[in-house]
Amino acid sequence: MIELEGVPELIDPVMVAAFEGWNDAGDAASTAVAHLDREWKGEVFAALDAEDYYDFQVNRPTIWLDGGVRKVTWPTTRLSVVRVGGEQPRDLVLVRGIEPSMRWRSFCNELLGFAHELGVEMVVILGALLGDTPHTRPVPVSGVTSDPDLARTMDLEETRYEGPTGIVGILQEACTHAGVPAVSLWAAVPHYVSQPPNPKATLALLNRLEDLLGLRVPLGELPEDARAWQLGVDQLAAEDSEVAEYVQTLEEARDTAELPEASGEAIAREFERYLRRRDVGPGQAPGGHATESGDTAYRRDGSGGRGRPPKPLRPEGGQPPGAPPADGPADGPGTGDDAGSGERGDGGDGPRNSSDGPSEH
Repeated sequence: MIELEGVPELIDPVMVAAFEGWNDAGDAASTAVAHLDREWKGEVFAALDAEDYYDFQVNRPTIWLDGGVRKVTWPTTRLSVVRVGGEQPRDLVLVRGIEPSMRWRSFCNELLGFAHELGVEMVVILGALLGDTPHTRPVPVSGVTSDPDLARTMDLEETRYEGPTGIVGILQEACTHAGVPAVSLWAAVPHYVSQPPNPKATLALLNRLEDLLGLRVPLGELPEDARAWQLGVDQLAAEDSEVAEYVQTLEEARDTAELPEASGEAIAREFERYLRRRDVGPGQAPGGHATESGDTAYRRDGSGGRGRPPKPLRPEGGQPPGAPPADGPADGPGTGDDAGSGERGDGGDGPRNSSDGPSEH
């Protein structure tokens, strides 16, 4: 049994997780959780044993100097707790790590053990995939779940995906079998500009998380970073006629697909987000965190300094403009509230998506 003596009792906690690697195109998902941890000043209260889950020849430890003393940082998954303020405060358990190399079932069981001990009411897993989406349009974000009741009550898509999967899909299924409500949010990253960072996709994930949980996330410089990123890609595309033509083709396909969906749902979401941000004035931004000593008076209630991102470059040896992404579906969404097409993505040399395949999680 997991004992968390240093962690105070929590209010309506939700676990938010993201993992670097196969399910993290453009590092969008892991950066989103890192942003929450930084803005709400989370402090780590637990870390999984690196030797149980990681191949150190795949994910190398790093050595660094601390006041002249050499120290080693091991690749692992860490958990922190943050308090979200407001009229109805609640706590988030943030899980940020690297997709494990081995023993995935034990890995998921250990995270579920923490969720049980902390009284977590729902698990939200963030992911990012490579898709046929233009960088000039809003980032498609899909919300999917394996729970039909949750899909109906939270206006999510019930996944029907079959095929290879990553730790996001495995953790979601583990939650479902354990009776823990679980949702995956997926951002589609343009496959022709897939290298990190992608602040526009990170921002889209945080906005969708706000809508899902009814939170107000302090965004800091992220909106400005997203605009700078898009401007950089615009400039690069303008210098290459083939890329510019391909982007225009994607824009036309996207606009045609979305034309019949001229409902007020997207406008309503944006308006609700605007109201949340207007109601919380300067100096009232939510904050607070759990300390390892447990000094913060939390109660469990079962009822209820970053630099500007560099301009992205088209990866060498990548797919030529106009060519479809490589075949092979894996865990990613199909369509959702803001969804585009796509099945999977990673932060580097991982799999690509199929533009019209099934969705997964």
